Amino acid sequence: MAGAVAEIERMIEEGGPTRLVATVNPEFVMRARSDPRFWSVLEAASLCLPDGAGVVWAMRRQGCPQRERVTGSDLVPVLAAVCARRGWRPFLLGARPGVAAEAARRLEASVPGLRVAGVHAGSPRPEDDDETLLRIMAAHPDLLLVAYGAPHQELWIARHRDRLGVPVAIGVGGCFDFLAGRVRRAPRWVQRLGLEWLWRLLLQPWRWRRMAVLPAYAVAVWRSGRGADE
Repeated sequence: MAGAVAEIERMIEEGGPTRLVATVNPEFVMRARSDPRFWSVLEAASLCLPDGAGVVWAMRRQGCPQRERVTGSDLVPVLAAVCARRGWRPFLLGARPGVAAEAARRLEASVPGLRVAGVHAGSPRPEDDDETLLRIMAAHPDLLLVAYGAPHQELWIARHRDRLGVPVAIGVGGCFDFLAGRVRRAPRWVQRLGLEWLWRLLLQPWRWRRMAVLPAYAVAVWRSGRGADE
């Protein structure tokens, strides 16, 4: 987490063209294996973070000493504190109507000095792009958090990175739902056991279709090589 935050802080400070930060979980990996466009977007990202115990396991199998997940839901409050300290303003884009606004309100209440540049539900549909881009450009944010869900959020950022005018954009999935209190996050002990995916499945049974790739992911990782977990 410390390294991820330091790198994102450096990218915001440098400014320049929008850089994509992706929070990668096993579903991302399996989608990218069958979706060349998504694969190319992740390959071109400035930073990919291991959002998921399965990704940490895969990294260890490949010989990387990674031990810690860096989830979007944990990252955003930490970045909010950085923004408050540095005088930077984030923009919250996505989720259902009203969710981003509530998430922003709670963030500002919990992080002294934080000023959110703006919020907008929008959608990843091309017909909604003009309004969304106008809102972002008018707000002049320093950080863009996009909660359209994968792969829509990453593809949307990649499609508009030359027009956003913001140094860093991060796809944060369901983070706003957690921040707004719409969905309860798994207890810390469940997270430590690497079972947050099961908790979310129990709360949101519709996710089973997305998680159906997990057995194939586990087989692919097991076959990928021997690493630090053996």
